[in-house]
Amino acid sequence: MDKPILTFDERAAINAGRWFASLSPPLRHDILRHAHVRRFKDGQLICMRGDPAQEWSAVARGAVRVSGSSAAGKPATLTYVEPGAWIGDVGIFGGGIRTHDAYAHGSTTLLSVRRDDFLRILAVHVELYGALLRLNAGRLRHLFKQVEDLNTLPLRARLARQLNGLVRSYGVPCRVESGEVRIGLPLAQQELAGLLGASRQRVNRELKLMEREETIRINHGALVVRSPEALTRIVLAG
Repeated sequence: MDKPILTFDERAAINAGRWFASLSPPLRHDILRHAHVRRFKDGQLICMRGDPAQEWSAVARGAVRVSGSSAAGKPATLTYVEPGAWIGDVGIFGGGIRTHDAYAHGSTTLLSVRRDDFLRILAVHVELYGALLRLNAGRLRHLFKQVEDLNTLPLRARLARQLNGLVRSYGVPCRVESGEVRIGLPLAQQELAGLLGASRQRVNRELKLMEREETIRINHGALVVRSPEALTRIVLAG
């Protein structure tokens, strides 16, 4: 049976990733040469916390939902990893085990490099050490910002910032003349609430208020941002 290969759009998503694009052509070539394609159905388990960290992967299509557990033991979504982003290096370096559960969100394609090949690439391309430091520094900055927002911003501002982030990662223009952008990542309100550390009811009230203000609209369950600028003003107003 033939091995799966990336589609044109999936390959474009990998190449368009800001971090991957910053690497030298020889390093990019070596990573792609050692990589293989894995495809998952919506909701399918990719890995569990505590599993051996055997793969370093980039999202080529769909999204990866990374989950932990609340203090009460309930699943808690931490983030959604978008196309072009790389994951799995923390587990390889940090004791060789997966630190969180990961599930496919929508039909998802991963481009994966096996652990042994990843370590061989590191041995040949010293450049990758610095690149991974930059990658993880960016993750750390993002984490610090999330913690700061949780402690300093009201839910309305946190929601506005989250929606703007989803527009950047998953935005699909739907009315070019008006500047409206549909968020291509399908998220139930409960999932959105989980990202914000709030209840679904509170998030629903804020979404309805933003819809009355014509900042967003909800179209057949999909979120459409009518004015990213208005969302930014909400964030700045705190």
